[in-house]
Amino acid sequence: MKKHWFYYLFAAMLCFTFLSLGRWQLSRAEWKQGRLDTVAAVLKERKPRSLAMLSNSGDTDLAWAAGRGHFMAGPVLFLDNQRLGDKVGVNVYRVFQPDQGKPLLVNLGWLPVSGDRRMPTPEKISGNYQLDGLLVPPPSPGLAIGPAFVKTSDEYWLLTRMSLPELSAELKTPLATRVLRLNPDLPMGYARDLDILPNTLPPEKHRGYAVQWFGLGLATLVITVVLGIRNRKEKRNEREHKND
Repeated sequence: MKKHWFYYLFAAMLCFTFLSLGRWQLSRAEWKQGRLDTVAAVLKERKPRSLAMLSNSGDTDLAWAAGRGHFMAGPVLFLDNQRLGDKVGVNVYRVFQPDQGKPLLVNLGWLPVSGDRRMPTPEKISGNYQLDGLLVPPPSPGLAIGPAFVKTSDEYWLLTRMSLPELSAELKTPLATRVLRLNPDLPMGYARDLDILPNTLPPEKHRGYAVQWFGLGLATLVITVVLGIRNRKEKRNEREHKND
């Protein structure tokens, strides 16, 4: 009897685990869908807010920002393992200083990386620029293993993840808490879009995984009930057979 109760307890733990994973997938889908809806609303309106004012803010909200300034001297930052379609390359970042406000990172777009892992040579940028684009939180760092970046040269650093505190300390520049996704219509930079969920699962994928987890939980419950009923029938038959 104790052995059977152990099986029931194990089945209950499995059901709880599957249901928890399904709920987590649904919460991720809801969060990502909310971000996509927010971006859609911001891009539809495209009412520019002051880049200088927003760079001083510690907010992480999405906003369409515009402002004038210049790109600071310093290394070009390559964020590694970024996809464009089915190709893998790097996103190119530079530090931009608005005429007023904190410096911030600007995503200039995507460049391919050759098979021998030789980094591309981005064009040199100088002078003042009027920029606009989508102000967003920095890309998620994911699982932080190893150093956040490698100084491949004085001109280029290779980033394995985006860590603004570490970059601010190394650059000796207090960077803003958000980065600017450059307007694709501007005649500068490289291939780019305003997809805020690159290299990650879309909401519908999370919903699909949630259905799978809930299905596994339901299957575990059904199997447990069926085996429990069969076990009770077998025990009742054994007792009746003994009485005969």
